[in-house]
Amino acid sequence: MSLETDFIVIGSGVAGLRASIELAQTGARVTVLTKDKTSESNTEYAQGGVAVVLSDDDNAELHEEDTLYAGAGLCDEKAVETLVVEGTKYIQQLIEWGTEFDREGGRLVFTKEAAHSRRRILHAHGDSTGKEIVRALIARARQEKMILLMPFANTESLIVQDGRCVGVRFLDPILRAPREIYARAVILCTGGAGQLFLHTTNPPVATGDGMAMAYFAGAEMADMEFIQFHPTALNLENAPRFLLSEAMRGEGGILRNASGERFMSRYDEKLELAPRDVVSRSIVAEMRRTGTRTVFLDMTAHTEEFLKNRFPKIYETCKFYNLNIATDMLPVSPASHYCMGGIRTDLHGRTTIAGLYAAGEVACTGVHGANRLASNSLLEGLVFGARAGEAALENSKFKIQNSKSDSQSGIWNLESGISTAVRKRVKRVMWERVGILRDEPGLKRALQEFEQISKANLGRSSRNFVTLAKLVATAALWREESRGGHFRTDFPDRRDEKWDVHSIQKSGAEIFRSEKINFENEFATEK
Repeated sequence: MSLETDFIVIGSGVAGLRASIELAQTGARVTVLTKDKTSESNTEYAQGGVAVVLSDDDNAELHEEDTLYAGAGLCDEKAVETLVVEGTKYIQQLIEWGTEFDREGGRLVFTKEAAHSRRRILHAHGDSTGKEIVRALIARARQEKMILLMPFANTESLIVQDGRCVGVRFLDPILRAPREIYARAVILCTGGAGQLFLHTTNPPVATGDGMAMAYFAGAEMADMEFIQFHPTALNLENAPRFLLSEAMRGEGGILRNASGERFMSRYDEKLELAPRDVVSRSIVAEMRRTGTRTVFLDMTAHTEEFLKNRFPKIYETCKFYNLNIATDMLPVSPASHYCMGGIRTDLHGRTTIAGLYAAGEVACTGVHGANRLASNSLLEGLVFGARAGEAALENSKFKIQNSKSDSQSGIWNLESGISTAVRKRVKRVMWERVGILRDEPGLKRALQEFEQISKANLGRSSRNFVTLAKLVATAALWREESRGGHFRTDFPDRRDEKWDVHSIQKSGAEIFRSEKINFENEFATEK
């Protein structure tokens, strides 16, 4: 038995919730599907903060300039302008809805992060910004009677009829059986794909399902080679890769190898204060040189009192794992953190498939280019989630087509998730051959392994996972230069004369087109 609703939103992070609210305010029925609890998303784990132009000494032009610089030549200027200009009103709206950003004396507190020219980062409860934003958005969404939040509903695939997305297949959390739900339009807000890698700061749900589903449905993917890695995540067996802030190195933290030797002087004159991507590559190079799987962050030059006051969350987390940051060497390694690429969209969340929209980390709007500016991701989810919801309303008069779909049909493999064997093998291959340091032999070997895995009788979730790994590896092999989050040891230089272009991938076609993308044209719109 199939279901009907006006609009389907997949994902309940900042983008999904904001899109849902935008739709429901018009009286439309909105069904929000998530494969875990409603609050479980990358948004909830966003510690750093949200960048926004609100302070007296800041302006949109400065924020735009900082974002373009970080994007290493591949940002879409119109998308960046949209982000920084509209971001202000959407953050003010969040505050009106009860989001409690940190204040002193009643005034908002702004902090500064690497590559930002002004203090424009808002935090909530210190390092729980994403969690607070999700709390406020869920509370606001629950005020809308037309929003149905359906947790633990794992989406399997998109339903496409005559080139149009008309619904999705999902596993009903109550019946534990496959169901189909049809709608006027679908908005994908499923987040990123950090779980592709052996080490990641992302939660278990970040497996890139939305990207893979859109790809199989025929949507274009852009810039899949660009993955951002964070250099210092806590590296303990059977423990999550908790971030150890870059501010720790700013306070004099030293990186040491397994022999206790300080090693950054081998790689960059700025030592531990080198840019994030440089430090990540240096750590990987040092681990390869020494044949180890970790390096150590040394904060022992400071007193315990200072560290406890300066880094309270980190202090308590390390203490939970029997580490005292004032006396112990802290095992760290880089971890995958953010996907700059994703489903190609225009500035209104439209994909290249009619009826299908995307927003947040699952999408590639052109905002981030080759490397995301810190704290822009929450703002992007908020701004483009609202814009996608608004644009999807153009489908309001479309007649819901509740009938057997003409694509991706057949007998379902009721696999409840990615198989353990596939997950382990893909994650290790991605980390070792498609990670921070890449080269042609390693990338070709990775693609061979993924092809071998694909020959097995995989369930949909496992197939999605392997396919996404292929997309990243293939794009990384194609781009014969180093730029932003993509580094090739066999092509270590940035080469604008040939590679100032975006990668485009589409199922059943040769993947690449060597020109700048126009993020406002060539998208499916209602007639």
